[in-house]
Amino acid sequence: MAGLENILAYAKVKCWKDISAVLDQLQAASGSVPELNKKEFSSLLAGGAAFVTYDFGIDGVSIEIAKYAAVLEQLFPGIPLHFIGGDFHDKADVVLKDHWHRFKLDGFNGWDKWFDGKPFARLFQEAMPEGSAESGRMAREIWKQASALARKLDSYFHAHKIKLAIPVNISSNPGNVAATLGFVLAAEAAAIYVISSNHDYYWEGGKPAAERRPDEQPGPRDHFFRNLANRDFFQVFTRLYPWNGQRWIQANINRPQSRMLIERFGFPPDKVFELGTSISDRFFIHSTPEHVRSVRARMNYIVSDGKPVITTVDARRHLARLPEWMKNEQPIALGNREGLSLDLAADGIFYCLQPTRVILRKHIARDEQLFSALLNYPPFAGKFFADASRRLLLHVTGPTPIEHQDDLEDVLQAYITLCNGLPQEVADRIFLVFSVGNESHPGFEKLNLPPLCIEEIYQLADVVLFPSETEGRGLPIIESSAGGIPIICRRYYPQEVFFDVVGKDLPEVEQIRYLRFPAGEFREDFLADVTKLLLRPETFNDWREHNRKAVRQRYGGQTLVRKFRDLLDVLRRGTEPAGNTAINYRKTEY
Repeated sequence: MAGLENILAYAKVKCWKDISAVLDQLQAASGSVPELNKKEFSSLLAGGAAFVTYDFGIDGVSIEIAKYAAVLEQLFPGIPLHFIGGDFHDKADVVLKDHWHRFKLDGFNGWDKWFDGKPFARLFQEAMPEGSAESGRMAREIWKQASALARKLDSYFHAHKIKLAIPVNISSNPGNVAATLGFVLAAEAAAIYVISSNHDYYWEGGKPAAERRPDEQPGPRDHFFRNLANRDFFQVFTRLYPWNGQRWIQANINRPQSRMLIERFGFPPDKVFELGTSISDRFFIHSTPEHVRSVRARMNYIVSDGKPVITTVDARRHLARLPEWMKNEQPIALGNREGLSLDLAADGIFYCLQPTRVILRKHIARDEQLFSALLNYPPFAGKFFADASRRLLLHVTGPTPIEHQDDLEDVLQAYITLCNGLPQEVADRIFLVFSVGNESHPGFEKLNLPPLCIEEIYQLADVVLFPSETEGRGLPIIESSAGGIPIICRRYYPQEVFFDVVGKDLPEVEQIRYLRFPAGEFREDFLADVTKLLLRPETFNDWREHNRKAVRQRYGGQTLVRKFRDLLDVLRRGTEPAGNTAINYRKTEY
């Protein structure tokens, strides 16, 4: 393989066809990859490994990357690990260890954070006709950005002797086409072995308008097909997502993704795998009431900015000032009125937790609709209305990506609508809390309090709510079940993935028990089950223990270690020359 500078020097890019020609050259030059014995392969990787994604924070992708990193440290003791991304949010410190190296690449972040979202909009939301001046301008702009990023990556790979990279979503979810192209250029030029970890693909929840049934609602990823008719652009697009390099293997998080790569995109089955998850022993907590109070008391300090009791902000005022808050998201508790007191550690709280970020497909407003249904269901409402010490609380743990501010507005408006429909004395006992990924506070050290951890975050809850519409895996189901916390979850799309997570076809002892979050109306039998769960939680003790055992059996700590050992062995054995996986989308049905 030629060095990166030679590749860039000979590339004269004026349009998308020219980028396709460069990709042709990369695949033609790669040849076969020789088999290495275990000692040779371990020696090659000893220099270091890199994890690459758009940005690092407290999101599910970053948490999974941290698991992968811990596995590599177990397999290769002392291996230097590098984390490469467009941004490292302050919450990343919760996930990434201090001794792991970080390399921030300007221009590598995705979506609205890719140069303020302007290139993303021009590629996927605005018209870019084939052969037009705009199409040529975008091809040259993407190439220029990709070349600059590739040079920085290539230099970093060589300086740190990195020979293994694990990009996550870089070659499956097109948040930044220049970042993907730049990574492909650098990885191929430096002969990097790549495990491409794919959590989401652009076709999941997306398709061209022409393929949508008259009664079918638009999908959340339809925009990726905005310029399908620009065949030159879409040829490049489908070759990058995902890239079929000689030293690359694809590691998906579910079987439908793998089938799509093999059956629709022509990837060889011996280069496509599923990469599951694992749950650490720390998740299998048997909390005492005292421990739960301790966890909730520490969350008080986080949400209240260092005070033992929380004072609420009026949700209506917060909604009016939301753009300002979004600039620097801080934990906040919202109430029906300004200045209400809330003690999370007090008795009488029905604590409902949604452990996700605020994005549309998580359907958080559906939780508030459930609250409304419960407060109109006499067996629950009678108890709640009659006991003034009772509180009903929804706690959302994750931050809101800037491009999803509208989704947060919907959640806030649903809460306000809920409160407006209740007597004030009842509405004053309904709360909405956002901890935006925080698990500690500067005051903890002075108070001699340990930071919270993700395992303890689940212990805040009486019940976990997970009405998500689509998921690549559905980690909250696994994590809450490991912690013995009952979960109410939707049978999300793809349903095959949901059934795989809960173990539908496995022996009963390995199945995860759950309450099904309905997509439509809340039936009386469902509300009766939720009421029983909240008012008589001890009746679910058998369920809790069953789920702990099922998760430990299926997702114990060594499962991921074994999988990574297998994936690395595939890379070690080398490959024959790869074919061109570029597709004609018009001949492919999704």
